[in-house]
Amino acid sequence: MKNKIFMYLFIFSVLLILFQYVNFKGIHEESIKQTESLKNEIEKLKDSVTTLEDDILELSHFNLDRNEDAISYFERDGYNVDELIPFIKDELYQLNISKGEHPLIPYSSEDGGKMLINTVKLLNHKWIIADFSDGQFWGEMFITYQITEKRELKFRVVESFLYPLY
Repeated sequence: MKNKIFMYLFIFSVLLILFQYVNFKGIHEESIKQTESLKNEIEKLKDSVTTLEDDILELSHFNLDRNEDAISYFERDGYNVDELIPFIKDELYQLNISKGEHPLIPYSSEDGGKMLINTVKLLNHKWIIADFSDGQFWGEMFITYQITEKRELKFRVVESFLYPLY
């Protein structure tokens, strides 16, 4: 009788071990698949990050903040570029509150409103791109600027256009 109990106990133990092995094997294979899937996703995301970094580098090419020659131009004249860039932008935005038509935008608003500069991008130590709108019509302009010997800021619109209303 003792032998039968030990044999049943042995068979039960073998079945339990076999069940655990099969169950663990399924979990382990699923874990490996999930790990591979996550590794592939990480690679895709790394490629996306690399692509975005390249895009940022390309887009920031024409940007005063990253143009060492333009920064050197201002630093030779004793300007702090970190303070000068916001100052130039603020001066352009200040023209939005002038009375009457905007002094730089060569178009007038059709509905009695006023054309205002919305966005400004300093390309280098001489050029600016700005967009403007009155809420219905919008356009862009290319502006040159210079700082005179009296440290005054002068703007001149070189080219502008108004998008057609569709």
